Amino acid sequence: MPRFFKRLAEGVFDLEDLKFRTNELADFVNHAANEYGFDSRKVIAVGYSNGANIAASILLLRPTTLLGAELFRAMLPFVPERLPDLSGKHVFLSAGELDQIVPRTQVEKLKEIFENSGAKVILSFERSDHSLIQKEIEKVRKYVQEHFV
Repeated sequence: MPRFFKRLAEGVFDLEDLKFRTNELADFVNHAANEYGFDSRKVIAVGYSNGANIAASILLLRPTTLLGAELFRAMLPFVPERLPDLSGKHVFLSAGELDQIVPRTQVEKLKEIFENSGAKVILSFERSDHSLIQKEIEKVRKYVQEHFV
């Protein structure tokens, strides 16, 4: 299955590849901003599952790349050696109460790391598994309108 980075098993990431791909994606965003004339500091990541994990990784490794993020079914990609400065960043985490891929403890730890880094974080658990439901998409739409528009 296509992914942003390699994994060794379900929920076990190839950390070397993850960090390489994180930097590669952050560099792409910055290059695209220069090429197309938009402010890269106003980019908001919206990711689901593997996409949410690499967006979380960008916040942890290259925090100036994103203004904020809406992350569906994200898990903690790694524990950073030192916390990034995420002051002023808004992160919406949407998780499934019945998710058998992303344990509740993983998303709660991710929330804690983001908050300890200065981000304003909303964590919303939905009565769902790893699949998205319309209710959470509406919640994120409202969140984006309130915080970024």
